[in-house]
Amino acid sequence: MEFKGWVRTSLIDYPDHIATVLFTGGCNFRCPMCHNADLVLRPGEMETIPQTEIWGFLRRREGLVDGVVITGGEPTIQPGLSPFLQQLKEANLDIKLDTNGYRPDILAALLNDGLLDYVAMDVKAPPDKYPILTGLPDMDVTRVAQSIALLKESGAAHEFRTTVVPGLLDENDVADIAHWIAGANQYALQQFRPVNTLDAELERASPYPTDALQAMARRANAWVSLVVVRGV
Repeated sequence: MEFKGWVRTSLIDYPDHIATVLFTGGCNFRCPMCHNADLVLRPGEMETIPQTEIWGFLRRREGLVDGVVITGGEPTIQPGLSPFLQQLKEANLDIKLDTNGYRPDILAALLNDGLLDYVAMDVKAPPDKYPILTGLPDMDVTRVAQSIALLKESGAAHEFRTTVVPGLLDENDVADIAHWIAGANQYALQQFRPVNTLDAELERASPYPTDALQAMARRANAWVSLVVVRGV
């Protein structure tokens, strides 16, 4: 398991936790709005954080840091993910996984093994727009649908979230996503950040005004009872 980035202490990445955030390198998507280009495209050029350093920090912060967020990139493509999560559990740490949901088999195994306490899954677009928003023309959107259904049926704490990209997603798309994930615990609409995007053209895009995102959230409430807006 290799980590390419690290936020030692975060109060915002894991609800109700003081958390350490660990970033894995590599991703199976090429989302044009992604602002982690180095993690996605060039992880081999980034320094790997020694696990001894991570574990040393967690031991020194025992009783203070109570959660670990595994994010990326896409963590589920990492072969050492499950053993690492098992080590975290043995250290009595809660685990939040950020995922794009394209490996439902891995997600199911981690949930079945009791290795996840919270899952935040990105839902990039309505099904018909998924190839555009992921940069994968031949992607199999049924794999995303499987992960959505898995989380809703698992009983595990979870949220779905969408980065609302002007020119790629509009209020009707957000409503379609909310209908797709109806009954979810929570749906988060995230403000788009036009900084260091994989598609350089999107750096010229202006984010939606706050009131427009809030209007989308109210519409999404028809299918998901708790809808929040972030990053505004």
